[in-house]
Amino acid sequence: MMLKDLLVPLLPVSVKGDDSVAITGLTADSRKVKPGDLFICLSGFIVDGHAFAAQALQMGAAAIVAEKQLDLEGTVVLVPDTRRAMAQLADAFYGSPTQTLKLIGVTGTNGKTTTTHLIDKILSDQQKRTGLIGTIHQRIGDVVEEVKNTTPDAIELQKSFRRMLDHQAEYAIIEVSSHALDLGRVRGCDVHTAVFTNLTQDHLDYHKTMENYRFAKSLLFAQLGNHYDPRRLKTAVLNADDEASELFARVTPARVITYGIDREADVRAVDIAITSHGTSFTIVSFAGTISMTLQLVGKFNVYNALAATAVALAQGIPLSAIKASLEAVQGVSGRFERVEAGQPFTVLVDYSHTPDSLENALTTVKEFARGRIYCVVGCGGDRDKTKRPIMAGIATKYADAVVLTSDNPRSEDPEAILADMRAGLADVPADRFISISDRREAIRHAVANARQDDVILIAGKGHETYQIIGDEVHSFDDRQVAAEAIRALRST
Repeated sequence: MMLKDLLVPLLPVSVKGDDSVAITGLTADSRKVKPGDLFICLSGFIVDGHAFAAQALQMGAAAIVAEKQLDLEGTVVLVPDTRRAMAQLADAFYGSPTQTLKLIGVTGTNGKTTTTHLIDKILSDQQKRTGLIGTIHQRIGDVVEEVKNTTPDAIELQKSFRRMLDHQAEYAIIEVSSHALDLGRVRGCDVHTAVFTNLTQDHLDYHKTMENYRFAKSLLFAQLGNHYDPRRLKTAVLNADDEASELFARVTPARVITYGIDREADVRAVDIAITSHGTSFTIVSFAGTISMTLQLVGKFNVYNALAATAVALAQGIPLSAIKASLEAVQGVSGRFERVEAGQPFTVLVDYSHTPDSLENALTTVKEFARGRIYCVVGCGGDRDKTKRPIMAGIATKYADAVVLTSDNPRSEDPEAILADMRAGLADVPADRFISISDRREAIRHAVANARQDDVILIAGKGHETYQIIGDEVHSFDDRQVAAEAIRALRST
């Protein structure tokens, strides 16, 4: 594609140099520049891409897109905002793939991963070809790939959508983070269905206030468009039990379907019963009433199932088919996942890394636990510090014994993070909790002290297979570490 054709959507714009050069790729990473690429300079939080523009030209970049004046011998496109331009350029370069795909975006503090996987299961069982992008991985066709961010940048996102179309996908299902919305990563994405799970405290290191956090989430619903096309009817699926849904319903012109448990909703669950092996309930909806028994445990998974049901109903899928698909799901990686190594107690690994998700997990455990509840929990470094004492307080509120430990300390001192957590435990007896900064030792401690019918919840990392300490990434999987600890205990 010629540069001048690619620049058509951009206004205002000025070009110094030849706008007839051929563009064969897009990148914002100077380390990945290939001959013929258009290099886009982003002003990041740590580094400024403008500093690498000359290097990009030396590596063969055909042209540079910048928002600052650059004195370079080469073609430079000057725009007011390179992030906004990147989204427009990516959409144009990859042929606006979401105008063909039916894009389903799921946002919220908790539940995004499970909800997207449930939606994917329902659609796949209806012989719909799908692609999936989220926290655990992205799947294009039958190929599963790792992802760096929950929601990739605009270039990688549009590239993935184009690859999905090349694999004849009809639907793309993605997790949409608040960071992605605030940074404009999903600008240009023609979202077909937007889903809201819930809004609780998280990412305040970035958003600063809950109002800013809520506003970022609202962008997904405001960006559903402002026209009604009978061939592509847009839908907002909102959690009626979360107050933020009132704002999201106001900002979207799309048709709204609500789901919930405690309040009246278009898709509602009643008669909920939770055991250690599953959850049963009855769905009462505008499409009918049906009973369901999930292999997933917990009230929070009822919400996830309701959200997926609402999406499927909007696609015209009957309740009976939805029931069959949801009941067949055995679990989602790192989400209330059981570790079985022949032990007489229960070990669960869960990605609960926010106050709300930790409380949801522990209250669910209390519903079926017959013995003591152990909770192994930490808080990430270089992230929202205000939630640390809150999470420690929640852990000691619901668990009989708590092990405070590390969870990706990054550049922070693990002991300082633990001190922040203990600040929320001033009124908690000292024998209710222990601090062990080494996460492996923390898990071993819980396993060594557990007895028959006890439950150990290992919270925070879920599916992650690494531990970030300083600048180093170490292999670490809570599930493997727990299984090793159990096997070691059985051999003694």
